[in-house]
Amino acid sequence: MLDLRFSDAELERHREHITGFVRDRVDAAGVDGAVLGLSGGIDSTLTAYLTAEALGSENLHGLVLPATVSGDENMSDAERVARDLEISYDVLEIEPVVDSLLAVYPEAEGDREAVGNARARVRAVLNYLVANHERRLVIGTGNRSEAAVGYFTKYGDGAVDCHPIGNLYKKQVRQLARHVGVPADLATKTPTAELWADQTDEEEMGIGYDTLDSILATHIDGPLSVAATCRALEVDAETVEQVRRMHDRSEHKRTVPPAPEPIE
Repeated sequence: MLDLRFSDAELERHREHITGFVRDRVDAAGVDGAVLGLSGGIDSTLTAYLTAEALGSENLHGLVLPATVSGDENMSDAERVARDLEISYDVLEIEPVVDSLLAVYPEAEGDREAVGNARARVRAVLNYLVANHERRLVIGTGNRSEAAVGYFTKYGDGAVDCHPIGNLYKKQVRQLARHVGVPADLATKTPTAELWADQTDEEEMGIGYDTLDSILATHIDGPLSVAATCRALEVDAETVEQVRRMHDRSEHKRTVPPAPEPIE
């Protein structure tokens, strides 16, 4: 696979660039700080570390938003991150809200994807409820790999004011996390969106992050053709085409909802 790792100097440049970006966004909005959903996963953990560094721990409010499908270990890790960073945080159960939605529209009961996405959107609503009340921005945790293939919920975890780590591939997220002091067990844990029980990101996408990152960097974001990508990475054409399809089909998630062109 392609080596996407940063040098030590590059890691520090990215750290400074991201923390500066967060400060600029908060200053430009004229608000009092930031709200961040803590999942216990590497993306939210790294984002929490960088945001706390950028704004000061007293200006970051964490939200732990468990559902019935949330693993105890992940929720424990989320609270551990908040305690390690000495940020204020609340634990807000989302399942009562999801149950209320299903009471209104019971036809969706048992639809794993629809209910899972509803959980993500309930989390977004709570993020903004707290952020609006406290005059803060909602900080996103999306990375470059997942954005490129649409592996996020539209108006769910994609509904935020900014994505500080949005330019980092997953492998780079892990590397920068270790650089800024995230504990090793959190930096290497198996990624899961926890939209339903026993879900893992790589299993759902059908591809490992190392392979995904390499194909994105060489073929989707880079100049190589399918054939050249196969040769460079020693992967089969179907895997490259799979990533291309995921990227093309998720374009609507990465753009502002369209309107018709103006009538001349």
